[in-house]
Amino acid sequence: MKQSGISVLINNYNYGRFVGRAIDSVLNQDLPDVEIVVVDDGSSDESRSVLEAYDNRVKVLFQENAGQAAAINAAVKLSSGGILCFLDADDWWAPGKLSATRAAFESDPAVSLVYHRLQPVSIDGSPTLKPIPRTLCSGDLSMRLTRSAGWWPFPLTSAISVRRSAWEAAGPIPDQFRISADAWLTSIYPFLGDVASLPDSYGFYRIHNNNWYRPVDDAAMLRRRMAHWQRTVEATNRFLAIHDIPARLSLTDHYPYWVASAGLAGADARTRIKLAIEGLLFAGEPNVLRRTRDALRSVRNLPRFGRDVRLSEAAK
Repeated sequence: MKQSGISVLINNYNYGRFVGRAIDSVLNQDLPDVEIVVVDDGSSDESRSVLEAYDNRVKVLFQENAGQAAAINAAVKLSSGGILCFLDADDWWAPGKLSATRAAFESDPAVSLVYHRLQPVSIDGSPTLKPIPRTLCSGDLSMRLTRSAGWWPFPLTSAISVRRSAWEAAGPIPDQFRISADAWLTSIYPFLGDVASLPDSYGFYRIHNNNWYRPVDDAAMLRRRMAHWQRTVEATNRFLAIHDIPARLSLTDHYPYWVASAGLAGADARTRIKLAIEGLLFAGEPNVLRRTRDALRSVRNLPRFGRDVRLSEAAK
């Protein structure tokens, strides 16, 4: 199998109204001979007709619905490039994304994952909020992830590219990541090599009601996040054990998990002080000013123990 070149892997599920823009943003990049693989994960909308219109410019696989992990795994299996770039069908890239990504991989053979910021946009494509992630991390992140239960200012799927040799070392994304497959990529690959970050926003992340990035979480979303974080820690530890990597993650070190827990249960003064101190020391956020701001904001926004939580539950 060819191990050079770039493969762009697009996973699509009922985003027929968006996927054309995603594909066009790849076709308009400044690199020739980029392989585009789209896996349609059982869409029931107009996706098939949109994808078939691209003819031989895009390699397309239609499969029954099996989730994001299965779609990405199938796309990788169909691809041939030595660099794998992931793109969600509802997002799109800015010009220069692929050339900047390739340069980052070529400049350092130790790099397993390259990422950049994404500009959040509303459903209509208009910019909103600041580029994410705010803090950038590069180099060997394995110790940081070990001390933070795998949490760091991680990029989202459409900002991530990995070296195929690292993919082959990691293996396919486990089926449990039916959504949020980026959690596997950002948890595992820092243990397989260095990470390189690009400061520019080379992509656009579309926010809808059905994705995870939102200004405020309700109780149901907090529970989903906590369950997701716990499963991710468990999956990472299984991977580390199987591959004889001595590091292990502990949910005790996952500060956002415990803030979410307090958000559900409420927090008395003692709990608030404890969480504030832990937030100031949290290894997952390397930027001291941002870590301080986030810790104080998280504690300030917690409901009071008892009354506020009962009112919140009663309002559901």
